[in-house]
Amino acid sequence: MLTSIAGRSVIVTGGSRGIGRGMARVFAAKGAQVLVVGRDLAQAEATAAAIRAEGGHASSFAADVGDAEDVERMAAAALERHGGIDILCANAGVFPAARMMEMTLAQWNEVLSTNLAGAFLSVRACVPALASCGRGRIVLTSSITGPITGYPGWTHYAASKAGQLGFMRTAALELTPLGVTINAVLPGNVRTEGLDELGEAYAAKMTASIPQARLGSVEDIAYAALFFASDEAGYITGQTLVIDGGQVLPESLMAIQDMDR
Repeated sequence: MLTSIAGRSVIVTGGSRGIGRGMARVFAAKGAQVLVVGRDLAQAEATAAAIRAEGGHASSFAADVGDAEDVERMAAAALERHGGIDILCANAGVFPAARMMEMTLAQWNEVLSTNLAGAFLSVRACVPALASCGRGRIVLTSSITGPITGYPGWTHYAASKAGQLGFMRTAALELTPLGVTINAVLPGNVRTEGLDELGEAYAAKMTASIPQARLGSVEDIAYAALFFASDEAGYITGQTLVIDGGQVLPESLMAIQDMDR
């Protein structure tokens, strides 16, 4: 049993859908005060309203994490509404598919701005408050794609997610004297709105490559983030946790087919 996080102030970027929505709901269910951040205020408020309907404490905020002024306002909103910031889940990310040879610089920059620069800007904006609380926790949502695996059409996404880990490791050294930890969760294929948009054929192919024979849930990722945010994880920083149902383990689909032999 982890120490309660009831009453702690949590920011979840990209919190209006997918993994971020799952994180917001899990942290709120554990008693935290959650600021749900998204580009679209109506979507962020829909998530916050659903949390409040379940008895949790949540409010919404509109911000583009690639915009430095937006994330500074985000941090200020959490301070005003919650009296501080204890936990930052830097989760916001985009993954529009584009093959490298057809990809424009604008498409590349869009993904790097949100996924990589957005993580940096969010962390930088929240560090003063995280340091003040005496137990600041930062959890980045990276991916197996980039740090461990590759997938055609996602060179920009892969670069951004691998880049997050390089950022994290040096940031961990700079943040340790401030009493702040930073770690990353690396999801595999998770059933979200974004994955659903890729179609059932894609989902079926992905499921076939996972030894546990199922896609992950947003709660699978959220509970890993909850551990990194806990008091019990205070001696862990600059580390990663893969949550993928064993997807990166087999050397081929044949290895999965041979599991039952």
